[in-house]
Amino acid sequence: MTDKYVVGLMSGTSLDGVDAALVKISGYAEETQVELIKYHQEDMPPELKKEIMAAIDPDTSDIEHICSLNFKLGYWFAEAVKSVCRKASFPLEDLDLIGSHGQTLYHIPAKGKDIVKSTLQCGEPAIITYETNKTIVSNFRSMDIAAGGEGAPLVPYVDYLLYRSDNTRALQNIGGIGNVTVIPAMASVDDVFGSDTGPGNMIIDDVCLRLFNEPYDTDGRYASLGSVNQEMLKALLEHPFIKAAPPKTTGREMFGKAFVDSIMAKWSGSVSHYDLMATVTQFTASSIINYYRKYILQKHPIDEVIISGGGSYNQTLAGMIKSGLPMCRVLTQEDLGFSSSAKEAIAFAVLANETINGQAGNIPNATGAKERVILGQITNPPKWNGNKE
Repeated sequence: MTDKYVVGLMSGTSLDGVDAALVKISGYAEETQVELIKYHQEDMPPELKKEIMAAIDPDTSDIEHICSLNFKLGYWFAEAVKSVCRKASFPLEDLDLIGSHGQTLYHIPAKGKDIVKSTLQCGEPAIITYETNKTIVSNFRSMDIAAGGEGAPLVPYVDYLLYRSDNTRALQNIGGIGNVTVIPAMASVDDVFGSDTGPGNMIIDDVCLRLFNEPYDTDGRYASLGSVNQEMLKALLEHPFIKAAPPKTTGREMFGKAFVDSIMAKWSGSVSHYDLMATVTQFTASSIINYYRKYILQKHPIDEVIISGGGSYNQTLAGMIKSGLPMCRVLTQEDLGFSSSAKEAIAFAVLANETINGQAGNIPNATGAKERVILGQITNPPKWNGNKE
């Protein structure tokens, strides 16, 4: 098997930064083997985050700034590729491939009046390719949507390749949004299923910023000082997305600024700051727990729940999940010797490798697509001559 050196890029809905993972990949499909060489997290510049927030808000969005933002993100992503290679003392010219998820500006998983199912990820691949002189695979979600899916979650196929075992495992990512992949014991790819579970850190982070002027609740310490307001929690759990059957996807359009505005307007006058933090943290935990109890555990007793993403470092949130799923062994990526932070960036490096090798990268049981399809669009360097990738 020929080894490839690949950088995976992931900038999620939490808008905290871009994750870059330099990995060595051997083989493809079920023969895939991955070694993490270096992980690098680049904090999002405040001005860039402000531009993205303005672009995704229908009240402030405009086409000129979205056009500019697409290229600006491309330059930022290109620098992240260079940075992770420098930190690894790895020559950029020896890199074979880049896989970039891009920054989601808007995601429409369901049709509406005069609206078609669609998605928009920014971070112009031509800029990244030109700046690095490397082939890039990007825009992974679109082909799944073309095949009738929701374009997400896309990590379940990579979870299958890297985490299948003789145990039944649930891979629970908690980024801005929460999503799960279920891999039954000794599964084939057709046995795997998954879905978004609801909010991840998105609401917690925004409430923490508004109440304590901090971008996130470090270790869940503010939530640990409060008590869950049961009336508020019950109201939050009435949200239609929580009650909807899978497969389903969501994002900042549903659980972003407008949703937090409504929380603060209704509850901040009667619920203490610490109790607000405890309750929105429990909301994320309960959305995960309820999903498992209703849609997973009745079919598949879970041996291990493996948490990743920024939420895995929130000890209060992790403790709530453990309390709500006492029948499962709840672990983090670090318990397995892996990195919670790097997991999604690694996933898009693997998906890029699958695309280059002509392999389908989606799982219809997770996205709702009619069939398995090859994901992503390939952009070659401006003077590409059929090089090894």
